[in-house]
Amino acid sequence: MIYSRIVGTGSHLPEKVLTNFDLEKLVDTSDAWIRDRTGIERRHIAAEGETTVDLAEHAARRALESAGLRPDEVDFIAFGTTTPDLVFPNCGVLLQGRLGCRGGPAFSVETACSGFMYALSIADKYVRCGEAKRALVVGSETLSRITDWSDRSTAILFADGAGAVVLGASEEPGILSTHLHADGQYKDMLYCGSGVSKGFGPDKVKLSISMVGSEVFKVAVTTLGKAVDETLAANGLDRSAIDWLVPHQANLRIIQAIARRLDLPMERVILTVQDHGNTSAASVPIALDRAVRDGRIKRGDMLLLEAFGGGFTWGSALVKY
Repeated sequence: MIYSRIVGTGSHLPEKVLTNFDLEKLVDTSDAWIRDRTGIERRHIAAEGETTVDLAEHAARRALESAGLRPDEVDFIAFGTTTPDLVFPNCGVLLQGRLGCRGGPAFSVETACSGFMYALSIADKYVRCGEAKRALVVGSETLSRITDWSDRSTAILFADGAGAVVLGASEEPGILSTHLHADGQYKDMLYCGSGVSKGFGPDKVKLSISMVGSEVFKVAVTTLGKAVDETLAANGLDRSAIDWLVPHQANLRIIQAIARRLDLPMERVILTVQDHGNTSAASVPIALDRAVRDGRIKRGDMLLLEAFGGGFTWGSALVKY
């Protein structure tokens, strides 16, 4: 039987840093207020002209390097983003052109913050069925381009970054299961109100993220809690089997709530939101890469990955690293 296994990880953050103290000059907020409600201390912002694919290329090359693979050995690319460079070609194809791994499928998945989880699930199935041997899975965002910097409720949260993993075909289990869901009834709680078909309009506010924060928090905690239970039940495992929770880095309070659901101390949770804010589809692979590189996550560890995004969409994965 063929499985897919994570054989490499990589991430990249833009050079420019925007601290909470910088935000105090833009909106009515404070460092203490932001830390207390979100856990965020700083976020990274793409430079002028720096795109989602630019960030992704750095992360992808680092993931390939850690996997010991050349770019031309990749035969499948799944790219999660909600801030694409162009309407078309999609970011997967643009990244493929940069890397030089021509010919295999390359596409983008637009499911907001759960984009990486959706892309990972799709790539896992392609590897499992034998249609791909080495898949590159990317989450990359330039959310600063659709952030209203005069809106205190969202300006403190969103930022830019990229993360990537390489999946390889293996006889040993790696991605044990993935679970994807969506519920469009919540579409008005977290969204960006413009698009190609609907139109962009002259008002820049329409190009920005809108969020009903308190309601998003409630639904996210409840929904992700159920996703945790679903993932464990599907694999016949108890909560004690989880070595590390690698959550979507959106808000410290949400992460703490999920950790309590798993009876996991925060010392067993990969927490990076303080350093880069909510990078949407990039946040899970960024957190994973950081923990792999600093030695916390080791081969054989059992990981639970999860994310929740606008729409709403959400996904989880149980991974034996």
